[in-house]
Amino acid sequence: MPNDTRNRMVEAAVGALRRNGVAGMSFTEILTASGAARGAIYHHFPGGKTQLVAEAAALNGREVRARLEHLPGTDPRQVVEDFLALVRPVVIESSTGSGCAVAAVAVGYDAATDQIPHEASAAAFASWVDALADRLTSAGLDRDDAGDLATTLITLLEGAHVLCRAAGSVEPFDRVCRTAKTLLDGRYPG
Repeated sequence: MPNDTRNRMVEAAVGALRRNGVAGMSFTEILTASGAARGAIYHHFPGGKTQLVAEAAALNGREVRARLEHLPGTDPRQVVEDFLALVRPVVIESSTGSGCAVAAVAVGYDAATDQIPHEASAAAFASWVDALADRLTSAGLDRDDAGDLATTLITLLEGAHVLCRAAGSVEPFDRVCRTAKTLLDGRYPG
């Protein structure tokens, strides 16, 4: 089925971006991981690597957004704790050499010359902030505070990917989680 092949290729691209970034992602890796034939690349992605990467960022963006939309917290502190628990396994993977596919696309392309992948990564990050802000608003924060806190949490996550990967340890994430909770207690005491 052509759509299955195409979907497998996009999913394989997400994994490749997490492991190797844009520059390190190869069509050979995508073909091997997806089981697709060499001719499938330009058949399914006439825009080549740029199109495949943009679609991978969009897919990963939708997957993460769906998870954020279902955070169960009923008050702001619980939403933050649920968010940190949700992202912890991903950050642990970062400490062993993985990363964020959307971030890989954001830093792997020049926004001025490669608008399609840049727009895909920007839209994914914006959707994550929106989903998290919606959860925080539902948990009792006003919209402006929820947007600020959501942006801070997504920034915390993306920074943790980089620091944990560089350190080969989840310690930077653990440290920032402690600080985030302390700051949250000062701003929104429970």
